Amino acid sequence: MTNVEPRLDHLVYGVPDLLAGVRAVADLLGVAPVPGGRHPDNGTQNYLVGLGGRAYLEIIGPDPAATRPPTVFGLATLTVPRLLTWAIRANGLDRAVSEARAAGHDPGEALSMSRRTPDGKLLEWRLAKREPNPRHGLVPFLIDWGGTPHPADSDLPQVRLRSLRGEHPDPEPVRADLRAVGAHLDVTRGDVPALRAEIDTSTGRIELS
Repeated sequence: MTNVEPRLDHLVYGVPDLLAGVRAVADLLGVAPVPGGRHPDNGTQNYLVGLGGRAYLEIIGPDPAATRPPTVFGLATLTVPRLLTWAIRANGLDRAVSEARAAGHDPGEALSMSRRTPDGKLLEWRLAKREPNPRHGLVPFLIDWGGTPHPADSDLPQVRLRSLRGEHPDPEPVRADLRAVGAHLDVTRGDVPALRAEIDTSTGRIELS
């Protein structure tokens, strides 16, 4: 990966219709995303694609089997697929949260999360994430997988993330919050906030935004 934060854990691509969104991503990337699991507390389900190294793309949307709207990432009101935000690894989550707050950015409370993989394995992790996503998703949330197997270590279909960048009408406050969490992202001035990922696939390079 070039021009990508080395602690990148995953990109979050939200879709209003999970199965239709997964099919569209498969057509775009030339690989079939694999089921990740359900998040019963959030009303969501995800599919995964490896991005090279210990990074992956999470395609997340409303769980078709859920009885209530999703409660995270603004998915309840999402109308078109979009790259919503990203996550960076933070070994020692409580310390990372404290350091970010001391530097002027509140990443949210550290919470314990879990889900079961389709084969029944329990994955557990901790994260600090605010709702709505800070700076329109340009500032990453923090995640610590502890001793649980990392999703990228499973046999995911692979593409290659080449670069990740952001656009925002007022870049400097975004850059300040990025510095507070110790994350690198090239943010330039743009008419609307956007996160843009360049990805190399077997059929060429595409941009996901």
